[in-house]
Amino acid sequence: MRPSEIMRGSPAAPQAQVTRANWRTFPAIRWGFTHVRELLPTAEIRRADQASPLPMAPREILGLGFVAPDGTETSVSATLQETFADALLVMHRGALVHEWYGDGMTAATPHLICSVSKSIAGTLGGVLVGRGLIDPDAQVVSYLPELKGSAYDGCTVRHLLDMTVGIAFEENYEDPAGDVARYRYASGWDLPPPGVEVTDQRSLLARMPASGKPHGKVFHYVSPNTDVLGWVYERACGASYPAILSEYLWQPMGAAENASMTLDALGASRSAGGISATARDLVRFGEMIRCRGNVAGRQVVPGWWIDDIHTNGDSQAWADGDLAEIFPGARYRSKWYTIDPARGDLAAIGIHGQWIYVDVQTDTVIVKLATHPKAMDIALDLRWLAAYRAIAAHVAAS
Repeated sequence: MRPSEIMRGSPAAPQAQVTRANWRTFPAIRWGFTHVRELLPTAEIRRADQASPLPMAPREILGLGFVAPDGTETSVSATLQETFADALLVMHRGALVHEWYGDGMTAATPHLICSVSKSIAGTLGGVLVGRGLIDPDAQVVSYLPELKGSAYDGCTVRHLLDMTVGIAFEENYEDPAGDVARYRYASGWDLPPPGVEVTDQRSLLARMPASGKPHGKVFHYVSPNTDVLGWVYERACGASYPAILSEYLWQPMGAAENASMTLDALGASRSAGGISATARDLVRFGEMIRCRGNVAGRQVVPGWWIDDIHTNGDSQAWADGDLAEIFPGARYRSKWYTIDPARGDLAAIGIHGQWIYVDVQTDTVIVKLATHPKAMDIALDLRWLAAYRAIAAHVAAS
């Protein structure tokens, strides 16, 4: 079913209806990810009064061929059509050279970006550190004493940023009764089955068990860590996460459109994965990262914070961690992936196919949004990584 055929009619046919019970299942996801504010409680992330410019310099991208990781020859166009893509934007040296939208998408359509939200949170952290509002080396419980006795007792803000908290939580998206399922109930994303007790997000965070392993040693990807980070920001700044994000990052970078953040039943933000934004504002964000936090001569994010993302991150912690087989030799710092440290490319990645890819070697930023049927589809992600590198080489050579 095409996205434009979902939720059509008064009312829509049963097979075309999207509800909180099915909004992240295929094909409902193809409508759900662009209509989150109609499905869940949300808060607004305010845009700038004046958007930063997006100069246009169109180039042909769709016909570009490349070799997929499995050795087959394909093209950007075929990959868009075969991987449930919703948008593809390419910026080179500050100019938007390609802009493609799938069915149901426009330049003004907000799209859920899942864990790309984490990289935004990590970038916001650099602004707050630069302003002296948070200390990355401080204990989390110094901001949030409510978390004493939980997995977060004894860890630092840096451990949250780098996903090295010693926590007993498994990020398994397919287990209907696992940690992620309970977390989604608490965050208000999923309706619990009868008989399952539901708490709010922060009550759940305060009960997170420790793994018994030391903090800071192993990369362990856990979404709730970023919700704790957002909570730290709120306590330090005395404002809600959406308001902080708007004031310190979204407005200063020149976002053209309001974004939004999903909330739980008590108004807690899901900073780990709840942002919806337009592809154009995401490419503005990626371009700011490429330019070391600078937008049109204004230093929005400290340049040293971006440099630290590029040059630091614990290679051994990554090698011992959850995702080493997917990206061998990578690093993770402040919620950004350095996929190839020799190349210095950065990536913000979310389930169901969300990407911001920043390649400083070729001055290229790529945003790709999608609605993969599977939460994690490694084959599709690796195919797209090959596409990003082919696109970057192409625009740099042309």
